[in-house]
Order: sequence, then structure tokens, then C-alpha cells
Amino acid sequence: MRLSAPRVEPVDLAKIDDEQREALAVFASAARDVTKSEGTVLNIFRTLVLAPKALTSFLAWGSYILSRRNSLPERERELVILRTGFNCRSGYEFTQHTRIGLDSGLTEAEIEAIKVGPSDPSWSEADRAMLQATDDLTRDFHVSDASWAALSFLTQKQQMDLVFTVGNYTQVSMLLNSFGVQLDPGQELDPALDHRPR
Repeated sequence: MRLSAPRVEPVDLAKIDDEQREALAVFASAARDVTKSEGTVLNIFRTLVLAPKALTSFLAWGSYILSRRNSLPERERELVILRTGFNCRSGYEFTQHTRIGLDSGLTEAEIEAIKVGPSDPSWSEADRAMLQATDDLTRDFHVSDASWAALSFLTQKQQMDLVFTVGNYTQVSMLLNSFGVQLDPGQELDPALDHRPR
């Protein structure tokens, strides 16, 4: 985490206006009765709903990235999301997607190796290539020719979806880091991403 407290406070769900309520209605718990579901709408969404039209657009693109329309298999999608979150030093993003990654087929050992990156010797050639492309994008905002060539096992659509995924989660990490979105109840921060001032 970059900040120990929010710069932008998440909304109190009991005090939201109609436009905010409509923006949050996409969540099952929110659709039932958002005013009674404090704690079930994640802090990221309780923060972003302060700009309800932006949240609605954000969710539309995010639903592509996290759906089967994204041609990357779930495990590989989470591999690059977690590396992006780690490279962006986004404790919130890395924490949320660790659980999702485990549910998508990544192992705890692989989650640890993601923090090392493509140089970890445990990676397959394909995983290493995707991690290297992710590192290129989060460092230089461009996939090098060598890294692109190493992605030749992916279809062109999968290559595009890898770039879309890293780009989306770079943006998400910037929002989380800059707004100071804090972990949700019951979550623990990976010590490698605890950058809060002491």
C-alpha cells in the first residue's frame, strides 16, 4: 500500500444518491438493497462511485477484461494481472487478485514467483514470455520485438488481450494507489507491497 489512509473516502452506502445507487446496481448485493449491504460492495467501487458515470464506464471495460470475451485463459489472465499489480506496487490490486488467481488455477508457489518475475526459474517458457511482456509494458509502455516474438504461441487476439489486460490493470493500480483505497475487511497485505509511511 502506498497510503495508510484514503485520500478519497469511500461512500457510506446508507447516504448515496440515486445516480450512485444506479451505478452500483450491477452488484447483486447492491441490487437487493444497497443501503443495507455495507461491507459487501468493495472499497474500490465505494470509492469510484463518487464519479458514477466514470464507474459505469469503468465496469463496462472491466467486464470485458474479466470475461470469456478476453481470449486469455483465466489462469494466464490472472498471471499478468498479478504481475501488473505487483509492478505498480498496488497492494489492493495484488491482494484482491491473489484470491482470484488461486481460484483460477495459480498455485501459492506461483503467486510468490510472480513477485520475482520472469527470471524465476520455475516458470514455463510460455509463462515467462507473458511475464516479460507484462514487465515491458509496465516499465517501457511497449512490448519489445523480442518479447513480442516470444508470444508467438498466442493467437493475435490473445496478444492483443494481454496488452489490454495489462493496460487496464495499470490504470486500476494508478487509481487505487493515488486515491488511497484501503484493503477490504478481513484482507491481509502482502509485506512486499507495504510501502506506507511509518
